[in-house]
Amino acid sequence: MSIDLNADVGEGCDDESLLPFLTSANVACGMHAGSPSLMDRTVALALERGVRVGAHPGYDDRANFGRRELDVPNDEVENLVLYQVAALDGFVRARGGRLSHVKAHGALYNRAAREIDLARAIARGIRRYRQDLVLVGLAGSRLLDAAEELGLSAAGEAFADRRYLPNGALMPRSQAGSVLTDPGAAAAQALQIARDGFVTASDGSRVAVAARTLCLHGDTPGAPRIAATVREQLERAGIAVAPLA
Repeated sequence: MSIDLNADVGEGCDDESLLPFLTSANVACGMHAGSPSLMDRTVALALERGVRVGAHPGYDDRANFGRRELDVPNDEVENLVLYQVAALDGFVRARGGRLSHVKAHGALYNRAAREIDLARAIARGIRRYRQDLVLVGLAGSRLLDAAEELGLSAAGEAFADRRYLPNGALMPRSQAGSVLTDPGAAAAQALQIARDGFVTASDGSRVAVAARTLCLHGDTPGAPRIAATVREQLERAGIAVAPLA
């Protein structure tokens, strides 16, 4: 039994303390957060630690950290994804690495989890750049359906530091308790997902989750300590923490 442990990084947080506990890193591509210099530095830190690097494209909306839904035509979303993936890959290749996956950010990710046409636009942008990249999407979501339709490899993702709704969606950040900042609580949720295949939703119900990768957010308060606790508890339970194949 094994699972990948990833985090959204390159967003101006303490990535250097977080990366040692990860097996994959989703690096912001300069639209919702980051900059060329930060992209280069984050890629270098990840590769030095043997962490797989993926692109983390989002809406062009720095004012809202990419967490506000925008009405962008799907052909523009396709090009927005292609542009950001290619930009991040330039830094990866320059550092002697190889880009492994793509995971959309924030509102783009969550909206595409529900809307198949938007999910297809993201998948097309990825496929136009490289067909062997893994599309990471919320477990059970339309993103995974779109990847299958377009012939991309996909990985279902679950979250250690986010509360779930009974329908399997993430609880909106505007609601109290949506982010798990207690390391023990995040580790317990990670174990439920990786070992038992479910998560306890906000109403106490169990929601089935089939995930190949677990996410932590670099901007969650205390993220490095959360990551350390999650990894320790997974390995203590006999679950190997390993990058996506």
